[in-house]
Amino acid sequence: ISLINEIANICQHLPEADVTVVARGVGLDKRIGPRFLNAGLGYGGSCLPKDVKALTAYAKSLGYHPAILEAVEKVNRSQPYKAVELAEKLVGELSGKKAAVLGLSFKPNTDDVREAVALKIIDRLLEKGCSVTVYDPAAVENVRRVYGYKLAYASSAVECLQGADFCIVATEWDEFRKLKPRDFRKHMRNPVVVDGRRIYDPEAFSKGLTYAAVGLGNK
Repeated sequence: ISLINEIANICQHLPEADVTVVARGVGLDKRIGPRFLNAGLGYGGSCLPKDVKALTAYAKSLGYHPAILEAVEKVNRSQPYKAVELAEKLVGELSGKKAAVLGLSFKPNTDDVREAVALKIIDRLLEKGCSVTVYDPAAVENVRRVYGYKLAYASSAVECLQGADFCIVATEWDEFRKLKPRDFRKHMRNPVVVDGRRIYDPEAFSKGLTYAAVGLGNK
């Protein structure tokens, strides 16, 4: 996961490069396969982060320096903030801007927000002075218990977009895949979409709005 995310970060610096094309080619190798080659904002949840940290600590207790495991953790720690960096690049100074965050759980089809990348994104947006509206089909109440009045909580994806200066897609719920470019244009003050989970077609979403995605180079 961290490897394909690092490749995605390289792609973002190459004109017209797209990590999904690279991943498709790499996945054709039977020794590798296409699973886990989906670039995004990093892994979360109650298992992977804890397990990697535990194995790293165990290796060090044996007197061994696990360089690859440390690199995996380093990439994963920084990956969520790539979405914020993209937003900043597109809209400029974030202070005073209204952000919409779609997706709060660490993966779709759960209300589990443990180690969810969305929370790291929200923290960074608040640090930068944004007002943040969030929506998730299942995890809103769990996030409300953490942030309380610091956030605005929408009851639908469209409501979350209302008046936003930019939107970050943080979890790949099927509900969000159904959104069309016109939905963002109609409801946002400034239709800027940062696709952190690569759920939209870049060509379709580049018409009539500003679209950026993890692992997608500038044209």
